[in-house]
Amino acid sequence: MRKTVLTALLVLATAGLVQAAETWGEEKLARALEGRVAGQPVKCIPLRDIRSTQIYDRTAILYYMTDGKRYLNRPESGAQFLRQGDLTVTDTRSPDLCDIDVVKLYDTATHTPTGSVNLGAFVPYEKAEK
Repeated sequence: MRKTVLTALLVLATAGLVQAAETWGEEKLARALEGRVAGQPVKCIPLRDIRSTQIYDRTAILYYMTDGKRYLNRPESGAQFLRQGDLTVTDTRSPDLCDIDVVKLYDTATHTPTGSVNLGAFVPYEKAEK
């Protein structure tokens, strides 16, 4: 009986932490996109123009481009593996990163795989005109 109660408490605590991570990821993402307007989603973005990426816990990957645009990608699957600070590794055979590509995730300290995501559409965000 005691073991069952402890297991139930652990499950509830874990669920609470997962929900907190998702909420925290959404809040940080909203701050990163503040003052920007979403455009029409596109299937691919040019790899050569990606300046950097930022992972938002259990939420999305934001791609910072050399022209100042930001592309938001909410993965079709695997978002539960997204952790801020992980490394993203993509093996693509084209000059573009597309919604059919898989991104592997690695822990920055140990360089061990932590999961992978199947990318979705890329939503461009540009600064709002004044």
